[in-house]
Formats: sequence, structure tokens, C-alpha cells
Amino acid sequence: MRKTRAVSTDWRLEIERSGYYPGLVTDAVATTLGTEAAEAFVVHHEATFDPGMEVRRHISVLLLTATRLIVCHTDEHPPAAPDDRPHASTTTDAVKLGNIQSVALTRVVPEPASYIPGTLPSEVVLSISLAVNWGAVAHIDLEPASCADESCELDHGYTGAITAEPLTLRVSQAADGDEAVSNLLDFAHALAEATAR
Repeated sequence: MRKTRAVSTDWRLEIERSGYYPGLVTDAVATTLGTEAAEAFVVHHEATFDPGMEVRRHISVLLLTATRLIVCHTDEHPPAAPDDRPHASTTTDAVKLGNIQSVALTRVVPEPASYIPGTLPSEVVLSISLAVNWGAVAHIDLEPASCADESCELDHGYTGAITAEPLTLRVSQAADGDEAVSNLLDFAHALAEATAR
């Protein structure tokens, strides 16, 4: 059974606990946070495998303040050449809460027929969409424009739509543990409430 708890605001300790360049990540988050206080946060550290089967680590930190959602993402990059050095890149984004269009939460529950209310899902996916693009990835769908006259053979140019890519964060009990799933649920709840104000 899942217990309701207050969301911790000690994001610095969570970054330290991840062990992933804590000084660099904390500095980036603190600079963007400024004088505001974090009302809720989630720290997600994971490893991925690139096509060459190299392990690459990255960390995402999301902080909710009274006015903004702060997103910090840090990636490590191995040396590109034998005499190069490894490096890390950190990107931070501060988004006004009014620019968040939707907060979607997907819960994956095994054996739903025997689900007991309050039980942690095995996996949680948080997707945050903005009214404006993140500035990173967008899909552009174009098609030839036409007019109402079916016999018209003129070139009317193109028409299309730009769809912003949402920010997505996924955690699972198997890969990240119960606490990570619970923390993401708490953060999603706090974010949904903040954007409804």
C-alpha cells in the first residue's frame, strides 16, 4: 500500500547521493533556481547504451518552484579522439508554470484485475508539454496546400503543423526502485496541482 508523504525539498542531497558530477549539477541547478525555493523535485540518474555498446550516463533534475519548472539535464561525453579529454554538457531551462500546457502521467500496473488501490505501479512515465516549444525538438508535418476548387491545378504552396516534443521522464521499480517511482508520482502530483492554479 502506498503511503502519502510530504515531498522533500532537499534536492542537493539527492544530487549528492546520485554521485554523478554532484558539484557540476548542483551548481547548474542553483544558478537557475536563484533565490526561489524548490517546492518539489525529482532527480533521475540513469545509464544508456549507445550503438557501440558504450555506457553513457546522464542525470535529469526537475524542480518545481512557486512560479517555474526548472529542468536540468547533464550528459557525459567520452573522448572523441585518443588525445581528447572526456567532458560533460549541462543544459538548464526555466519554464514559467503558465507555459505548461499539460502534465500527463502514465502508470503501468501488472495484473490489473488484482490491483489494490494505493499500490505502486511497476512503471511511471511523466510527460510535460508546453504551450511553446522547448527549443530542442519539434516535428514538422508538411503537405501540399489545396483550395476548395477540385479542378484547380495551381500550386498553393504547403501547409503544415509544428508539434513540440514533450519532456518525458520514465522510472520503473525494476530499474530504479520503489522510492524513485514514489518520488516521480509525488512530483507529478505537485506539478499538476501547481499548473491548475
